Amino acid sequence: MPGSPRPRLRRGEPGRAPAARARYAGLAGAVLLAVAGYLGGALPSAPLGATPATIWQGRNGPLVTGVWLVGTALLVGAWWSLRRGAPSTGWAYRTAGLWALPLLVTAPMGSRDVYSYACQGWAYAHGVDPYATGVAEAGCPWLDSVAPIWRDTPAPYGPTFVLLAALAAVAGGGLTGTIVLLRLFALAGTLLAALCLPGLARAAGVPTRRAAWLLLACPLVGVHLLAGAHNDAVMLGLLLLGLLVLVRLPGRPGALLVAGVLLGLAVAVKATAVVVLPFAALTAVHGRYTVRGMLRDGAWLAAGVLAALVGGSLLSGLGPGWIGGLSRSGDSAQWTSPPTAVGFVIDYAGALAGRDPDAVPVARAVALALLALLVVVLWWRAWTTLRGLGDVRQRVARLAAGRPRVTLRAAGLALAATVVLAPVFHPWYATWPLALLAVTAARTTWFVLPSAVACFLTLPDGTNLARFTKAPGALAMTALVLTLVIVLTVTLTRRRRAARAPAPTP
Repeated sequence: MPGSPRPRLRRGEPGRAPAARARYAGLAGAVLLAVAGYLGGALPSAPLGATPATIWQGRNGPLVTGVWLVGTALLVGAWWSLRRGAPSTGWAYRTAGLWALPLLVTAPMGSRDVYSYACQGWAYAHGVDPYATGVAEAGCPWLDSVAPIWRDTPAPYGPTFVLLAALAAVAGGGLTGTIVLLRLFALAGTLLAALCLPGLARAAGVPTRRAAWLLLACPLVGVHLLAGAHNDAVMLGLLLLGLLVLVRLPGRPGALLVAGVLLGLAVAVKATAVVVLPFAALTAVHGRYTVRGMLRDGAWLAAGVLAALVGGSLLSGLGPGWIGGLSRSGDSAQWTSPPTAVGFVIDYAGALAGRDPDAVPVARAVALALLALLVVVLWWRAWTTLRGLGDVRQRVARLAAGRPRVTLRAAGLALAATVVLAPVFHPWYATWPLALLAVTAARTTWFVLPSAVACFLTLPDGTNLARFTKAPGALAMTALVLTLVIVLTVTLTRRRRAARAPAPTP
């Protein structure tokens, strides 16, 4: 009504004008990225040699690089500006969809993995075991589009995704049709994740407008999961749906079986999802947290997971061969992986002393052992916290979100540890923890900032900038690791001293 006062904004809610500026700045960035994709994306015809072709060697190289960097800066800046939450959940969904439109109709960008998917699906569809041989030996007709480093390696993905890739290769009728279908699968996974976000956020007591914005509007989702058609989108969609079923229907055998099947399918797309399973078992418990209760409800969940894994292996006829393919996923060595960077620096120091320590495999092995320990610690902390909460049904209403927030946040931290300690890091890996931390974390900068930085690590043709900054990047990453270790050690020491200090007398 004329003369009526405007409604006051809630704390942390952006104004309409800043939000509108962010929306259209991000749209401009997405359009520029789409143009860069058309001019110099990961096109099938791009020349590939012994090493990945660099975009600046091609036609209009400086123009494409400039457009890509400006578009990335606009998109990342717009996403960052509303990191505390969009004006509303609907606004976040509409804006994320608006940004995704130009990225869905451009060429593949950021990597050439989608061509590996296509060839692995083609190989399986033509009777070749993709877990026993590389796509070069299989005789894939689209081999020239696959990055050279992955032409002779077996598929590291589970049977569920191999079946999807084979379906795309058969129904697509050619490389273009196959890529379109693989992108549609990625879109379906992203939409499935989008449907699950509000329910998970509400269960964990986090604003849905913030959770939806942090995940769906993240440039890594639009550029890599959608435009790049990465199978991580399918994994995340199945993972979030399985967790939502557990949150909504804990303790019901039928629901636990369904949730287990969904989580098992996620693992059978990409094995990374296995890290979430111990925390999903905690989410499945209904009533008080006892060993008996967890075994009772966890057994139904485990049965569903095993049914999905065994069923996929039998349906594909490939058996458990995909597990062996995981060992080749670390063939790429880049400083963006902290343990790999530390190994590089040790090798550099050894070279100065006239020795060759070959420290990268050792550093990676130590990191994986540390990851296993961290997962156990996170699970144990979640377990003890949940036992302290008791039966939520007998508590006050403010504890209603206690259980899902504890378990989902612990799962997100476990995925974050997996990304940090894995032998290889690619930018789209950051979407794994982002999906769960977006619906559980109270503070966001510590995981939003690395995701924003990761957006600048690749160029549209798939060139990874880490390959051109090996020594300085390794030194910088190692320095960052040492700094974080020192800060964490000091913080824990202070907390222990504070806990042991006697209480002041009145």
